[in-house]
Amino acid sequence: MNEDEILDIVDENDEVIGQAPRGEVYAKRLRHRAVFILARDAADRIFVHRRTPHKLVFPSHYDMFVGGVVGAGESYDLAAHREASEELGVTDLPQPTPLFKFLYETPEHTWWSAIYEVRCTSPVAPQPEEVEWHTFLTPEELEARLPEWDWVPDGFTAYRRLQARA
Repeated sequence: MNEDEILDIVDENDEVIGQAPRGEVYAKRLRHRAVFILARDAADRIFVHRRTPHKLVFPSHYDMFVGGVVGAGESYDLAAHREASEELGVTDLPQPTPLFKFLYETPEHTWWSAIYEVRCTSPVAPQPEEVEWHTFLTPEELEARLPEWDWVPDGFTAYRRLQARA
């Protein structure tokens, strides 16, 4: 949500070619990096939430991933742990497991997306600045809601790619 946060700008091969503030990155459609973490509880249910209306991209949309942008000079792994811990509000979260990366591109957005998963057995206390509503859904419950709710398009794409790999 910080428009002044500095992000690495990357090329089509995910190599750093510059840096810019987040607000400029979004305004000019500069390619950057993001992490997506699928969080499952002890019962193998998936953490699902609705983003706050104050988000810079996809406000008030549902998402089955926690995550966000990778800061300048930050690794995907560090960003995944930081973002998951912050958004879930869990201090003892294990390091998320990397699964795959893909380039997400639309006429409005472009970022390299690193997909992770993590098992969260602690109670969650989601960050109110990021998460307006949350629950854990079984994979079947999530699948039933895919056509009903407005999902963040990048997360929806990542989820479908994750399913295709399973």
